[in-house]
Amino acid sequence: MSFLKRFFLNVLHEDELPAHHRSSFENVADTDLETHLSVERYGDFLLTDAIRPSYDLRVIPQEGFRRDAYRDVHQDYEVPVLMAAASREKLFELFIECLELLGEEVDVVLETSHLQGPRQHHEDLYREHIDLPVLTSILWDFEDLLMNDGCTGIAVMNPHTPREVQFDEHKLLIIYGDSLEEFESVLGARDLQSREGLRFITEAEHVHSSKEEYIQQFEELKRCLGIDEEFS
Repeated sequence: MSFLKRFFLNVLHEDELPAHHRSSFENVADTDLETHLSVERYGDFLLTDAIRPSYDLRVIPQEGFRRDAYRDVHQDYEVPVLMAAASREKLFELFIECLELLGEEVDVVLETSHLQGPRQHHEDLYREHIDLPVLTSILWDFEDLLMNDGCTGIAVMNPHTPREVQFDEHKLLIIYGDSLEEFESVLGARDLQSREGLRFITEAEHVHSSKEEYIQQFEELKRCLGIDEEFS
């Protein structure tokens, strides 16, 4: 399968765009599109194979993290959030290092939006109470899937803390919790800087990549984690 076809196996998430916004990919010649999608380096930042920015580069990928907050208007509370983007060569190890701050036993949520019928379908699959060393060993075995499949994400949490580390489909790190200074130290040790105005690839048009073999790998990951629901 060509690079171009591999990217558009799971195509631009059009439902993420405002209704009035026209895609920057409209009317782009195939050769120009394939050239754009083959670009993996922006300055010092290396992308994984999972995602590419818009053709007009409204957001240029770069390293760093940004402090934010998740607000629940119904429950009237907010939780501090760190969002971080890291270059490919350090990303997965950074994810594992963040997990080590969660504690010895964690819960896991696998997230998938692999194609199912004519529309994409997002599904969350849960596994409670897994020892962190066991989990990290499994995750290393599936590094390629987790890094390069734009339709697979994972969240790991300690509900007793509570803290959560999410490694999402866009290969961003999203960390939730009341006290995040330890996580900031881990990010800083990997040379990620706090940037107030940092924009992430999710904040503009973008495309996700997947391959058919990743669907089977996802099934294998589910089995290793003891998640029994069938994915079809």
